[in-house]
Amino acid sequence: MKVSRCRIFARGLANSCPNCGERTLFRKGKVFQMNSSCSHCGFNWEGDSNEGHYLRATSLNFGITLVGFLIPVLLAFWQGWVSELTAEILAGTGAIVVPVLLYRGTRSWGLMNYYIFFPEELPANGGENPAGRESVDHHVEN
Repeated sequence: MKVSRCRIFARGLANSCPNCGERTLFRKGKVFQMNSSCSHCGFNWEGDSNEGHYLRATSLNFGITLVGFLIPVLLAFWQGWVSELTAEILAGTGAIVVPVLLYRGTRSWGLMNYYIFFPEELPANGGENPAGRESVDHHVEN
């Protein structure tokens, strides 16, 4: 395999293309817009539809927000470390701010999680490119 699971993991943490490693997941200058394919290697990481990748990212984002932020706020309230009003403000604000801050990371981590389990699906490892492109050269010529 050309792209190992360790390399996929590192690329996922760096918000990079799981196939070539270039930082092309997100549109330049756009915080919340993800490219549907890599402008460097042509890999279409969302396939025919992006529901699966979006659902993985949303689940990760929700889980991290719940376990990493909202439950600690609840526990702090139960222990008496913060008042009810403070806990409500923290939880309400955090329920909006934390997912926004995690958006890019969880989109990348969702891809990373998928391709760690199925690295053979990456074109660099001999997998078929969901975009239907035969090769990187074909993508560059068009």
